Parts: sequence; C-alpha cells; structure tokens
Amino acid sequence: MTKKLNLQNIIISVIVGWLLLFVFIPNLMIIGTSFLTRDDANLIDLTFTLENYVRLFDPLYAQVMLHSFYMAGMATILCLLVGYPFAYSIAKMPQKWRPVMLFLVIVPFWTNSLIRTYGLKLMLGTQGVFNSSLMAIGIIDKPLRIMYTEYAVMVGLVYILLPFMVLPLYSAIEKLDHTYIEAARDLGANKVQTFIKVIAPLTMPGVIAGCLLVFLPAMGMFYISDLLGGAKNLLIGNVIKSQVLNARDWPFGAATSIALTLSMAILLYAYYRAGKLLNRKVELE
Repeated sequence: MTKKLNLQNIIISVIVGWLLLFVFIPNLMIIGTSFLTRDDANLIDLTFTLENYVRLFDPLYAQVMLHSFYMAGMATILCLLVGYPFAYSIAKMPQKWRPVMLFLVIVPFWTNSLIRTYGLKLMLGTQGVFNSSLMAIGIIDKPLRIMYTEYAVMVGLVYILLPFMVLPLYSAIEKLDHTYIEAARDLGANKVQTFIKVIAPLTMPGVIAGCLLVFLPAMGMFYISDLLGGAKNLLIGNVIKSQVLNARDWPFGAATSIALTLSMAILLYAYYRAGKLLNRKVELE
C-alpha cells in the first residue's frame, strides 16, 4: 500500500513539475513580457508600459481581431452544419460499423495539419484537381480563382477542424436516451418537432463543446491563412507570428497572445455557465 502511494506521489509530482515548467512559467513570462517595452538591440526593455494593450484598440488590429472572430465563427457554423448530420449518421449505424467510421474520422490526425494544408493547396489551385475535374466535366470553361481568397481559408479551417466537431457531437448523440424520442412520437410530434424539442436540447452539451473546440483554434491557425488566404485574410495568429518573428516586437506579440487567451477564457466560462443552465433546466423538467 505504501509503495502504491509513493508511486502515485511520484507521478503527481512529475505531472505538476511538467505543468509548472512548460505551461505555468512560460505563460507567466509571456504575461510579464506584454507589459514591457520593445528594444531593437535586446528585443525587450525592462520598462513597464501599457502601450502594448492600448495598441490592440488601433483600428488596424481591431479589424484583424473582428475578422478572426468572423472567420472562426463561420468555420464553426459550417463544421456544425456538416458535422451534426455526419455524427448522427454514425450514431445510428449498426454497432459493428461505428468504430470503423470513427477510425476514419481520426485518421487525418495521423498526418501533420501543415502537410494536409499543402495538399489542400494543390487541390484548390488554378491547375489543381478541383478545377481540372470541373473543366473535364464541362461545368466551367476556365479555372475558378479559389486560392488566396476568404473561401480558401474557410475550406482549410473546416477541413482541418471538422473532426473536432464530429467527435463531441457523436459522444452526445450516442448517449441520447431514445425513450424521449419515442415519447415525443407517441405524443404526435413529427421528425422536425422531435429534433427541435427533444434531440437538439439533449445534445446541446456536445454542440457547445464542438463549437468551442473548433472556434478557439480557428483564430490562431496562421499557417492556413498564410498558405491559402494570402495577405488579405489575416487571422489573429498571423499578427502574433508577424510581430514575434518579423517585426521582432515581442512585447506587442505577447500582449496580442494574452488578448487571444482571455477571449478563449471568456468563451470557456460561457460554456461552463451554459452547461450549468442546461443541467438546471433538465433537473427542473
């Protein structure tokens, strides 16, 4: 028994030490850097300032932030529209086929997302597979300009993040108590009414979790915007990357990163509150 407790203490100590060394301390350094001043010679000057956070309200950066929220929101909506029917179909399949379909959903994670984005770039290019197929069929006479547009970025975000929507949705739908659906049908509800009144509310935790898992990373995927969108479709992740690597303005890049983290924290808190409200509603019913 003593050896077991000692082993547990060692494992807990290793995990806590890892989190302190590679999560807490780096984030603390970023927070501290965000209140310092840029120095061309040494990157950072130890002069305290709030200018980095004031710059976030500059119309240029505010526009990028709003555009990031718009792109992430649209990608989330598209993933939900595609992912919900897909997850529902998997949950309704015979038990023996479900692991196979879930395996196919997870397979893309085996390949680096950057490599998959390059593959998507080849698909959407002027001479790519998509345009070549449409021209071969006769639907179009000349190639469509898809690359370096907002649509290409949207396709890239949905393509990369769709599994993050499907998995929590499948988990929620698979656990759905079908007696509620049968009761709704016995009371005369049609399929649309059953979905709106029964299925959608009961699977709402999965919907919210999937939306957060898509929305939060979408704002920071700068490489998708770089490769597919060009300079006119920046995300907040592009601003952080350019400030740290190109402009060498580490304090402002750190402030932008903190602003993004706070936005994510607010959304996670909203998810927590929504979950509590849903649970309370279920208990009252």
